[in-house]
Amino acid sequence: MSAGGGEDARSALRERVPPETPVTAPPRRPGNAWYLSGIAGAALLIVALTYLLPPFRTYQLATVGAYLCVTAGLTVLTGLNGQLSLGHGALMATGAYTVALLQQATAGRGPWTLPVSVAAAIVVTTAVGAVVGLAAARLRGPYLAGLTLAVAVVVPATTSTFDGTFNSDQGLSVVLDPPPGTIAVERWQAWLAWTGALVTMLALAVLVRGSFGLRMRAVRDDETAARLAGVSVARTQVLAFVVSAACAGLGGALFAVLAQSVSPGAFPLSLSLFLVMAIVIGGLGSLAGAVWGAVLLVALPALAHTVTEDIEVQRLEGNLPLALFGITLIAVMLAAPGGIASLRPLRHLRRAERERRAMRKT
Repeated sequence: MSAGGGEDARSALRERVPPETPVTAPPRRPGNAWYLSGIAGAALLIVALTYLLPPFRTYQLATVGAYLCVTAGLTVLTGLNGQLSLGHGALMATGAYTVALLQQATAGRGPWTLPVSVAAAIVVTTAVGAVVGLAAARLRGPYLAGLTLAVAVVVPATTSTFDGTFNSDQGLSVVLDPPPGTIAVERWQAWLAWTGALVTMLALAVLVRGSFGLRMRAVRDDETAARLAGVSVARTQVLAFVVSAACAGLGGALFAVLAQSVSPGAFPLSLSLFLVMAIVIGGLGSLAGAVWGAVLLVALPALAHTVTEDIEVQRLEGNLPLALFGITLIAVMLAAPGGIASLRPLRHLRRAERERRAMRKT
């Protein structure tokens, strides 16, 4: 190519790209201090709400916290690592039954029993998640969904079979020591549940922001490219499943503390389906979407109960939550394919304002 041709090309490029075109910097990622500030603000808000809300609403607030542990872990597994799990209800049951058995054996011996029981629930569920994760790392797509679906069926069936240990379909009561001082039970439960939820959110936010989060996204986007880049795909998938199982175990343990009883009927197959639908509606791949998903898991069944109570059709109560989840899923996917968390009206307003200012300057 001649020198004159190169000069013509550079001149054409200068005409296409005006020199005054602003160069936007890439968005800055929030640091750990930002996460700590957010968690501290959320903790203050939860404490204030427990003093403002009536007991039943405080109990619902605590239930949102317990579900948030599970939806956050499932978001990391499915949204960031690309592994679909239909068995997280069974992992919740594992954590809940562990707490129930240990509390029956140790309750009344001091305030240390409940933290030890919850920690043991996390350890046991993590071990179960490691076993399932080793098998899940060898499977893809519908085969992985089938494996986790089998787990969701087998665990409740096991508790019904060994009635000498798990008391069959009647389940087990969770023996708890009374809350310290004059603290109301619902307020104490909300503090426990949201302590677990906020610690989980902080740990996962730091985890997905680091190198492990990059490896998970690389595996989700293209396993072959990730393997060529030196990422151990199997190890990343197993670790992601273990992390998600630990979160499910904590959520199940807190759920048992809130309900003060566990039974196979509390962890049906539909619970695992609700968990997956909730994180999709909330926003797959975003921890903020996990918050929306946890809220929906409490709000939609409560709405279904209110509707059936008003129209006095009790037979619809069992199926109406699933129908509401389906309708909500369709509506949200049509309006915002990225889920509720992708709706940022203030962000759009700020962008429109910047564009108007830029137009005025030109």
